[in-house]
Amino acid sequence: MIKVGVVGGTGYTGVELLRLLARHPMVKLQAITSRGDAGSRVDEMFPSLRGRVDLAFVAPQDARLEDCDVVFFATPNGIAMQQARALVDAGVRVIDLAADFRIKDVSEWQRWYAMEHAAPELVHEAVYGLPEVNRESIRGARLVANPGCYPTAVQLGFLPLIEAGIADTSILVADAKSGVSGAGRKAEVHTLFAEAADSFKAYGVSGHRHLPEISQGLARIAGAPVGLTFVPHLVPMIRGIHATLYAKVTGAIDLQALYEARYRDEPFVDVLPAGSHPETRSVRASNLCRMAVHRPQGGDVVVVLSVIDNLVKGAAGQAVQNMNIMFGVEEELGLDVIPVSP
Repeated sequence: MIKVGVVGGTGYTGVELLRLLARHPMVKLQAITSRGDAGSRVDEMFPSLRGRVDLAFVAPQDARLEDCDVVFFATPNGIAMQQARALVDAGVRVIDLAADFRIKDVSEWQRWYAMEHAAPELVHEAVYGLPEVNRESIRGARLVANPGCYPTAVQLGFLPLIEAGIADTSILVADAKSGVSGAGRKAEVHTLFAEAADSFKAYGVSGHRHLPEISQGLARIAGAPVGLTFVPHLVPMIRGIHATLYAKVTGAIDLQALYEARYRDEPFVDVLPAGSHPETRSVRASNLCRMAVHRPQGGDVVVVLSVIDNLVKGAAGQAVQNMNIMFGVEEELGLDVIPVSP
């Protein structure tokens, strides 16, 4: 059994992580921490876990996380970097669902996240946890930086084009939409029902924190810097991300065959038949990324449609997928969830 600790189990990502870990046949939940709710039963806060998680939240200092095999940080940015060193030194493997270890240029990270990094030496060791790209490195990692939700949908969508060398990487465009759960489980005016319902808006057009993460990943694939325009939008739904991606390409390559071949052996990427239009509801509560590739009017601009559940493949599910890879168990274990419909 894999002994698991979860730091920060009270947010949307935290409870989604608990939902998946509670049904994982190789996992034993050891500790779930919360500073504000220590002593409260987990299933009192989240009745959906009743009969599945028989633990109370504990204060971080009382959690004995060093006794775990792996610790997940489902915390705000800036928390994992304070605690990861001690855990790694104790032989505990760490998976951070926040952004503390995603961006390799520490000064760039500090500029976007407006804080000093507490463990810059670990940034260079951390493995970026996008299994479809870094599976072999993830296997031996002590510290995994779980990708962000937008970066997952965008990178997986562009990946085959860039690997094939047919995309003009100087003018990539990612137009992405997310449900309100992506903002986290906190009280903020812009995510109140009366504010977000019956509305649709762009945000972060001048710069979003996921931009450097996406650019870094695409540049690593391309072998050179890329020119990316990334515009996120908030849509009035709870879960889901829809990324509409545009790239100018050269050549008469069969794009459908290219995408099908690239993802043929990937258990959590589903390339839909030619002409399809994936919907966010088709991946709800699952670890799937579904996509379709189009070449409108046979021109030189390719449109890729990529959808994920932001809380699963965009966060908790991908983290469990990374854990499975790290501990050498079947990659799909605990993640064989059929999407919820309606």
